[in-house]
Amino acid sequence: MKIPVAIIGTGGISGSHVRGLREQGQQVELVAAVDIDRARVDQFCAENGVARGYTDVDEMLAQEQPRLVLICTPPSTHCDLSVKCLHAGAWVLCEKPLCGSLAELDRIFAAEQASGNYCSSVFQWRFGSAGQHVNRLITAGELGRPMVGVCNTTWYRNVAYYQVPWRGKWATELGGPTMGHGIHAMDFFLYQLGEWKEVTAVMGTLYHNIEVEDVSMAIVKFENGAMGSIVNSVISPRQETYIRFDFEYGTAELKELYSYNNANWTFTASPGSESHAREARWRDIPENVPATHGSQLRHLLASMAANQRPAVSGPDILRTIEFLTALYKSAATRQPVTRGSIQPDDPFYHSICGDPVPRFGR
Repeated sequence: MKIPVAIIGTGGISGSHVRGLREQGQQVELVAAVDIDRARVDQFCAENGVARGYTDVDEMLAQEQPRLVLICTPPSTHCDLSVKCLHAGAWVLCEKPLCGSLAELDRIFAAEQASGNYCSSVFQWRFGSAGQHVNRLITAGELGRPMVGVCNTTWYRNVAYYQVPWRGKWATELGGPTMGHGIHAMDFFLYQLGEWKEVTAVMGTLYHNIEVEDVSMAIVKFENGAMGSIVNSVISPRQETYIRFDFEYGTAELKELYSYNNANWTFTASPGSESHAREARWRDIPENVPATHGSQLRHLLASMAANQRPAVSGPDILRTIEFLTALYKSAATRQPVTRGSIQPDDPFYHSICGDPVPRFGR
């Protein structure tokens, strides 16, 4: 029996979700779509063969009773919609950022526990075959001890990009490139290097006339002794996403923009008698699965079939949301922030940008 799926939000990113659903073949059926704009949802349904379009989420949930809901709306709506869908009996795959605070994440966890359903954040970079391969190499000790990491999301967004009403504002976008752009690479960075220990960060609004930052930089210390540097920017004309891991026995590098496949990775062994054999093993990736919404959906559907918590949910997503919170707090307070130090009595626990909201102007 096909799993009935609904999409909430029919803007640009919804197309990636539709393509991902089509890759799953007969496992799923997109039965409904929701958007506050009637004309847009009708157009989406017509273009994608979706039987019914709605402008009200509650009506859709009651009428369709989907088993899986894909949330593709602006960031400030993600938590409320995720909680609503969980209580309505659906699993949720929600676009990034999943929520705007650790307190909102607590609400999602409580809804999971009460409903028996799960909510996963879209972080498709984890699910490419090369990224999975590197993670297996790290876990098996094939690369040796992790030492240095680089995580650069240097993108470009023009002035027109921020004319969309919800962008560039703390209340609706929840942050700048740290929350909305570099978040994919940073989650992937943490996924590979493990538990973070401390972050020291700076932010600036160097070009755009917006409330939030358009650049952030951070230095991270990891529990395993590794250190990393992070850059997030939307003012970099030559765009690139660059991730580098330096291990005891060699280096793994990824260069791309929005996705990757095996060809985007290079491996360089440390000089020595075993370097050629090591590089050959590292480059032997069994398959070539790109890092797409479809690759994450495949893992999510397998978790649904087994009724098991999916990746990028629960404690797995807590690591990333707590890290983002610490990054913003460090930039706002100009102090290092350690993992576990942001508790419910801290303003940053209830808003990722703190209270009052910081200004990173020129």
